Amino acid sequence: MDHFANLHWIEAVGWLASILTVASYSVATMLPLRLLAIASSVCFAAYAFTLQLWPLLAMELILLPINIYRLWQVLALRGKLSRATVSTESDFSIIKAYGKRKTIKAGEVVFQRGDPVDQLYFIAKGRVSIEEMQVDLCAGDIFGEIAFFTNTATRIATARCTEDTQVYSIDEKHFMRLQFEDPSFGIAVMRIITHRLIENVGKTVEPAPGA
Repeated sequence: MDHFANLHWIEAVGWLASILTVASYSVATMLPLRLLAIASSVCFAAYAFTLQLWPLLAMELILLPINIYRLWQVLALRGKLSRATVSTESDFSIIKAYGKRKTIKAGEVVFQRGDPVDQLYFIAKGRVSIEEMQVDLCAGDIFGEIAFFTNTATRIATARCTEDTQVYSIDEKHFMRLQFEDPSFGIAVMRIITHRLIENVGKTVEPAPGA
């Protein structure tokens, strides 16, 4: 009698594992998907161990740590996004891991007005002046980012180094990859674009007569 009771119990665990697996395919977001996958692996591992289904047990013991690691990645990304939305500072140094390094002498041009749009630049050290906009940038800043958000085929301003400068450049493909892999980078880019647009509007709007 106890033997049949145990069989009913383990069969229930197997059905629960199956239900959890199906449920994991029905959710649209990563956090509940990973939680359901972990619960499913635990149930299937218990089911396989009790019935000595060794291939199934081996598979679940492989999948379990993978899903735990993916869950950790999801939680870490959520934490990074939360910090990015409240932070007032933008860190673009991750571009160094993807970009091409180039050293430019003082007085030399990074790109000129009318040049084709193809790169975004990160200043590792030195200073760059965006001449037409009268903007001076230093280490830690990016420039040329508008290129990936408009249909403009050419540069609208000239970027010139005011001292010996080291930059890292990335093309649109790597820029989009960064946006996908690190959404906090995308938030930082949008923040800097918004800030610069507001500054430009402030410079171009003339004060009202008598102001």
